[in-house]
Amino acid sequence: MKYNISFSNPNSHFIEFKLTFEALKANTVLHLPNWRPGRYQIQNFAKRIKYLKAFDETHNEIEVNKVDKSSWQLKNKPGLVSVVYEYYAFEMDAGNSWLDDQQLYINFINCTLYTEDSLYNPYEIHLDLPDDYEVACGLEQKDKHKLISPSYYQLVDSPLIASASLRKASYTFEGCIYYIWIQGEMPKSDKELITDFIEFTKTQVKVMGSFPCSDYHFLCQCLPYKHYHGVEHWNSTVITIGPSSELGDRKLYKEFLGISSHELFHTWNVIRLRPKEMTPYNFQNENYHRTGFITEGVTTYYGDLFLARSGVFRFEEYLGELNKLLKRHFENEGRSNMSVADSSFDLWLDGYEKGIPGKKVSIYNEGALAALILDLTIRLKFDNQKSLDDVIRLMWNRHGEDFSGYSYMDYKNAAESIYEAPLDDYFKNIVSGTQPYEDYLCELLPAFGLSFDLVESEKILERDFGFKLEKNKIVAISSTSPAECKLSLADEIETINGKSIEAYSENENELNLVINRFGRKVKTTLKASKKNHFSVYHAEDGLSEQIQNSQHQLLKGWLEKCIE
Repeated sequence: MKYNISFSNPNSHFIEFKLTFEALKANTVLHLPNWRPGRYQIQNFAKRIKYLKAFDETHNEIEVNKVDKSSWQLKNKPGLVSVVYEYYAFEMDAGNSWLDDQQLYINFINCTLYTEDSLYNPYEIHLDLPDDYEVACGLEQKDKHKLISPSYYQLVDSPLIASASLRKASYTFEGCIYYIWIQGEMPKSDKELITDFIEFTKTQVKVMGSFPCSDYHFLCQCLPYKHYHGVEHWNSTVITIGPSSELGDRKLYKEFLGISSHELFHTWNVIRLRPKEMTPYNFQNENYHRTGFITEGVTTYYGDLFLARSGVFRFEEYLGELNKLLKRHFENEGRSNMSVADSSFDLWLDGYEKGIPGKKVSIYNEGALAALILDLTIRLKFDNQKSLDDVIRLMWNRHGEDFSGYSYMDYKNAAESIYEAPLDDYFKNIVSGTQPYEDYLCELLPAFGLSFDLVESEKILERDFGFKLEKNKIVAISSTSPAECKLSLADEIETINGKSIEAYSENENELNLVINRFGRKVKTTLKASKKNHFSVYHAEDGLSEQIQNSQHQLLKGWLEKCIE
């Protein structure tokens, strides 16, 4: 399967594709994926194809019929076939494609075709680019602007950035060379980047035993506007982040390090160590699975943990990230209604949307906290001599290196093998149930020298009356609160006790509200609740002055270099 990829007007954002292949049989059917690995959601990339035409080896046009939303049947005879089409590449994030006057950025999963019998065939990519364009990609570069992929699966797992302004830094560890490619502005020097990246890389490789690639590519789109996204690939990742002008500041740079560590760990977890339901990928339909708490939750937990253990994050920075997870958890009432395993299955339905109030949880956030609970449970029992590290290594040895895939029960069995006892309650209550996570964390975190306390909201309207505002619009209502039966999401508060939102600050037991409800003026009264709403648990180094040596040793064994 040979592709020639070109563009004539980069500002039109249309990439021109020409696919040439030897059709082994008549009436060939070509497919374009409907979703991409890393985002378990139907995305219908075919909607960006402008036209599709086919020709035989004598340049006569072949009839083409659309047979479903992303499949085309050619009325061809066996022999050489050429297919031409244009793809609109004008969506900048880590999973889509982009063409402008500065760069060509392609996620091949969006825009390259396959036949059922070509999935394991080699693909050859010829890029018609300006001479000064350099190509950043995990695929083998045979010649300048020519790429080779051993299969369609690896092609669509190997995005590229081609540009005349690419910046490249690199480092080597245990025989693997790691490249950091920068498109856009990055205020950090190569030395600063490498110093941090090599530390979390070393920690990950040490935990997993070895790295499964000979080379790895961080493809970084540093954007001039606010953005944050990352997608994992076979031996690379794309990270889109901005505003680039703020990457010199610790706040955004810390986020950049966090997503980079997260995506690197995906090289093991989900790229190779994958649920059975995605072994191999079915690109046309949903790949339902209940183990997103492993693929994304465990990875989210380890992404920041590796930065702490390697000393790239300070102790207080790690606690800050942990408290972000806790805040999102306790502010989401979906935790009482849907388990993280069931939310994994529903990922294909609405997993990347906020969703209706109180329906579901995030596999990233809740899965990370579930991983924390399991990790600390194992560490506490074995005094840090065993941990979640051992579970993941066992899973890798059993189901990752050979691409056999795993089931929910495979993970449970691996965890119990390391724990040397049943973990029925954990899997029933935390993973497949809705038991409050604080039932576990209230005991585990203090054992590791951290306080874990319920913190009330400082905002009167949230704490006493149970509703959250953005400007003057209601964006969240707590169940069992005074607001639940009297207010609606999207209500706009005009006055409180005769005052504007901006002027109101009193701590009063009764609110007289004037509301704009979808164009209607509504008046209502709320009385303060005795129950505090929108409270969240918070972890702190609260025991530092009285921390016992056993607690300190557990904490240091868990977080390693970031602990003095």
